[in-house]
Amino acid sequence: MNALPQVMRCIEIAAPGGPEVLKLASRAVPVPGPGEILIEIAFAGVNRPDALQRAGAYKAPPGASDLPGLECSGHVAALGPGVTGWAVGDPVCALLPGGGYADYATCPAAHALPVPAGLSLRDAACLPETCFTVWSTVVMRGGLTAGERFLVHGGSSGIGTTAIQIARALGARVWATAGSAEKCVACAALGATAINYREADFAEILRAEGGANLILDMVGGSYIARNIKALADDGRLVFIAFLEGAKAEINFAQVMLRRLTLTGATLRPQSDIAKAEIARQLRARVWPMIEAGQVKVIHDSSFALEEAAAAHARMETSAHIGKIVLRLS
Repeated sequence: MNALPQVMRCIEIAAPGGPEVLKLASRAVPVPGPGEILIEIAFAGVNRPDALQRAGAYKAPPGASDLPGLECSGHVAALGPGVTGWAVGDPVCALLPGGGYADYATCPAAHALPVPAGLSLRDAACLPETCFTVWSTVVMRGGLTAGERFLVHGGSSGIGTTAIQIARALGARVWATAGSAEKCVACAALGATAINYREADFAEILRAEGGANLILDMVGGSYIARNIKALADDGRLVFIAFLEGAKAEINFAQVMLRRLTLTGATLRPQSDIAKAEIARQLRARVWPMIEAGQVKVIHDSSFALEEAAAAHARMETSAHIGKIVLRLS
């Protein structure tokens, strides 16, 4: 690796607002602390939490960079004190506490993973946020097992396309909702039974199949009561976002009588130890799926770093299928 520069490019949030508040700026290159690595970033993933942070609705946790960006790929540029298992120059992808929209970022070494064999750095940048989220909610929290019926909303999103493939690799039967014929085709190509939510009632479809054993929901709002209707007895409902709102009126008698489990999680506020355990399980369970071709990256589009506003604008149209990334090198 070349000698590290002192200054890097980055994208700052000038003020809470729309995509236009994302501004190119310069900052000092961060220094990795104990147990951390410094990554020279090649690509950074663009995710819904980045847009929430930009809008002022999702503050960075204490100690994290105020720059947006929760995942990246690149090469290890420096090691903090006490780091083992990594060497300068290693290709890497990582879950970041923040700061991914920049030429360099630090993260705990235990939250970084090797780039799966045969995968490009562009595609590797699409993995961390979605894989950490899906594995921790669908498997670790949701307990999905082979033969179960699994429904994921937003099936053509980065989370959705990843959830479909991991669930299929685990032997589950998968249904996915999407809002257009094109998106339904994309979900079906990954092995899901696609439901166009503009034309059909997902709750009625799942009830006719015996109900979903597990639902992964990022919509909330009016979907909450419908999700409960769609569940099988002893079913589990896991929330990861509330694009339609976090409030709903539901009949809790159904939760009791049918022994339903309602739970949820967000990834960013979890402890470093919890994230390290998710990373360990991903390396042992999901990385072999990727290298075997069972789980593939669905890439929508790439934008240069200075085009971060355009990347956010595309994400917020919900027209994308799969992941959007920023290109830094």
